Amino acid sequence: MSLETYRLTEEPRYHPSADEIALYEAAYEMRLPVMLKGPTGCGKTRFVEHMAWKLGKPLVTVACHEDMTASDFVGRYLLGAEGTYWQDGPLTRAVREGGICYLDEIVEARQDTTVIIHALTDDRRILPLEKKGELVRAHPDFQLVISYNPGYQSVLKDLKESTKQRFCALDFDYPAATIEANIIASESGLNPQDAERLTRIAGKSRNLRGKGLDEGASTRMLIHAGRLMVAGLPITQACKFAVITPITDDPEMRSTLSAAVDACI
Repeated sequence: MSLETYRLTEEPRYHPSADEIALYEAAYEMRLPVMLKGPTGCGKTRFVEHMAWKLGKPLVTVACHEDMTASDFVGRYLLGAEGTYWQDGPLTRAVREGGICYLDEIVEARQDTTVIIHALTDDRRILPLEKKGELVRAHPDFQLVISYNPGYQSVLKDLKESTKQRFCALDFDYPAATIEANIIASESGLNPQDAERLTRIAGKSRNLRGKGLDEGASTRMLIHAGRLMVAGLPITQACKFAVITPITDDPEMRSTLSAAVDACI
């Protein structure tokens, strides 16, 4: 399968909040690795999709998890009808052919696995395939992008300083209220007035972060609620289904969030 299959053919809509597009373009011009930091559902993945489309580059996305091994990134030997053969992993394919490789929620992968990116993120720009005995030099168009949520940092789940300092970094947060309402309306088809109501509900939930909630309602959740409202659900039912029930199991917190919804209607 060619890397061309990873090229985006339609523009992913993205609403900039500051100078992140110009900063990313400058980083790509010099092929510097980029780290996107921000809470869940605030637009990190949409941003890198938009930039890949804007730059006309294939985007290989890897959703990281704790069971990932280095082989899941770089590749492994497989047994086929004609014997053993090597199959490149997603990172190796992007390195060889010149795509943007996006490692989503990088801290979910084990630290002993993520160190394989170190040689790609300095002047060497190489990827050692130890099992194959090959040294892959990065294509001139290759760039590495990673993302993670600093709110979930812990001793066991955080990037090493030796990894962090190899990247340029962009901070992401939930958009300003007017921008977020526009995003909800454009992504869900919801009318502007109801989109503003959802934005106010989100603001109230985010004020509860650290006071019973690990995270407030994400923009992604609000878009889901907006789509349910377009499908005919009332705002209270849509918010309970798409926001309140997923975000907490605590009865008192659910009651508090339901009251916040009622206050915004």
